[in-house]
Amino acid sequence: QVQLVESGGGLVQAGGSLRLSCAASGMLFGINAMAWYRQAPGMQRELVASIISGGSTIYADSVKGRFTISRDNAKNTVSLQMNSLKPEDTAAYYCNVQDAWRKTYWGQGTQVTVSS
Repeated sequence: QVQLVESGGGLVQAGGSLRLSCAASGMLFGINAMAWYRQAPGMQRELVASIISGGSTIYADSVKGRFTISRDNAKNTVSLQMNSLKPEDTAAYYCNVQDAWRKTYWGQGTQVTVSS
């Protein structure tokens, strides 16, 4: 059974930093891509950043230069370092993992709140 466990959300003042982590277990067929999405109230879920097994990354324009995604292939973990946080970064953040068969899995979400 695949399980994604997220940690690291919380409340921070604008300009501050947070680090999100996600640990994947039960991945029988290996992991292709790992990503973070976010969803603010009343908004659609959007891609924040993704990283494939070779290390290539994609970032949303709104977070480029402020957020960094990284992964540990040996531990099946993905992290999101978020710096210079803004109130508009406030959202529930979700870990997303795609296995070698392109099946995707979601974490339960962790709340990030940035106060002005």
